[in-house]
Amino acid sequence: MSGERPGGDVLHVWQGDELATRGGGGAADADPRLLVADSWLVDDGSVLALDVHRDRFAGSVAEVPGAPDADEVSAFWTAALAVLPRAGAWFPRVELVAGDGAEDGDRARLRLRLRPAPPRHRSVVLATADRDPRTRPTVKGPDLAALGSLVSEARSRGAGEAVLLSPEGHVVEGAWSSIVWWRGDALCLPSDDLARLPGVTVRSLTTLAAVLGVDVLHDRTRPDELDGFEVWSLGALHGIRIVTGWIDGPAPAEEPGRLALWRGRLDRLRRPVDG
Repeated sequence: MSGERPGGDVLHVWQGDELATRGGGGAADADPRLLVADSWLVDDGSVLALDVHRDRFAGSVAEVPGAPDADEVSAFWTAALAVLPRAGAWFPRVELVAGDGAEDGDRARLRLRLRPAPPRHRSVVLATADRDPRTRPTVKGPDLAALGSLVSEARSRGAGEAVLLSPEGHVVEGAWSSIVWWRGDALCLPSDDLARLPGVTVRSLTTLAAVLGVDVLHDRTRPDELDGFEVWSLGALHGIRIVTGWIDGPAPAEEPGRLALWRGRLDRLRRPVDG
């Protein structure tokens, strides 16, 4: 794996037929105009499930009134991929933002935020969030600032990720990741009727599990019912992280070798950006 690259964010704004560089990105997650976003890890020019990221982003953009049409989104996507570095570790983010009422008018605009990849980790400690601030649970972007606040609160408690629960107390997802667990040899996900982001990494994992003949179960599970279970946090930046602790929650376990096996399997699915 490549390490973090020096320097900060660079913002590229789509101007109808090309990307124009606008310099530093600022406080990205706090942008109140953010309507849709998607990000992925580029490691020496390779990406996991880039087409799935594209489809998720384009599908969410298509639901926004006044957003660019499918042809323009496709042209933007092609231009965005062209400027991604093929060396080093990067965590780019494509965005749809609302117009600012001045230069943009009321028209939503497409942007690319080119960011060095933050440090990546094998493990994480969880903390249960005390609220669910999401307004659009199935769309990445409009709730990033609120979810980021949950992560900051979790960090103040010694954790690295916050877990959202349903009103009935069942695990739904992490603020910035998908949460899955192992029940024996079966991979378990939250029930499909619990609204959450369609995670790209979890989709890759479950597809691979199905191909390998691994049972994939969907159920409603409370944190206390995960005591002694192996729990994973899944996301585009870190891939699979094993949960090594849960603040004021269950005591997770780890089956030797399983994490390394599945991290390796996912890594072998990475493809060149140009591929």
